[in-house]
Amino acid sequence: MREPTDRGGRTRPIPRKRFGQNFLEDVWARKVVAAIAPQPTDAFLEIGPGPGALTRPLADAARSLVACEIDRDLAAALRDEQLPRVTIVEGDFLKLPFEDLRDALRVAAPEATSFRVAGNLPYNVASPIMFRLIDLTRLGLPLADATIMLQREVADRLLAKPGSRDYSILAVLIGHRAAVTRLLNLPPGAFRPAPKVHSTVVRLLFHGAEPPVQDEHVLASVTNAVFSRRRKTLNNALLAYGGLTASTAGRVLADTGIDPVRRPETLSRVELCRLADAITEIAHGTRPQPAPIPML
Repeated sequence: MREPTDRGGRTRPIPRKRFGQNFLEDVWARKVVAAIAPQPTDAFLEIGPGPGALTRPLADAARSLVACEIDRDLAAALRDEQLPRVTIVEGDFLKLPFEDLRDALRVAAPEATSFRVAGNLPYNVASPIMFRLIDLTRLGLPLADATIMLQREVADRLLAKPGSRDYSILAVLIGHRAAVTRLLNLPPGAFRPAPKVHSTVVRLLFHGAEPPVQDEHVLASVTNAVFSRRRKTLNNALLAYGGLTASTAGRVLADTGIDPVRRPETLSRVELCRLADAITEIAHGTRPQPAPIPML
């Protein structure tokens, strides 16, 4: 069942709760597109186009657009419009095979050297989608940037500084691979249905690992471990990492020169990378050890 037509004469789909759908009103969609600032040479990947409020103006302004939509009815409706320069990929962006996504983008824009991302993300999967984008860049997909809609509280955590209340795993791990900028704040009334929270548009400008780290998986594990005990002292918080012993944790902190009585929430990304490298070297045996260290 569908709602009455919108101002453009198109039927307005009913948002589905199971997909976390909140559709942008046209006036706010125009503001978001202005913040994205599409250029004629841009090739876009859009995540969750919904009824196409961003899709149409982006496609009009850019070289090409590949839209990934999980809702088969919305995907079919957009496909039926036969929008110029738009390719619809039906499926869950989080589960879409890398090769399928890469090939769709290459077919849509074979001469593109990089791709831009846009999306009004469902709040309940926004963080996994950001981490998937980071993983895609690691796998070699040349993503230049991503302009995405988030719940304002998530954006605050993404942009937070060490020692602040909102400082989080997101700020560390996403910030390690992307520079983050707040572009636009939106009220609940910018969507249909109106959510109970405010929203923020942010831009992720992707770059190489900054600072470089020996093993990004260790960095992610260490960050998750210490932030699970963010208000404990570091010498205690590090014990949450994979059964790390107190003696090994002490050696890690001694090697990095980080005060063991500091709290994890005060550590900068640079310091967390130093911790990860020290654990990689000491606990995972990437350098000669003066004595055996138990691998737990």
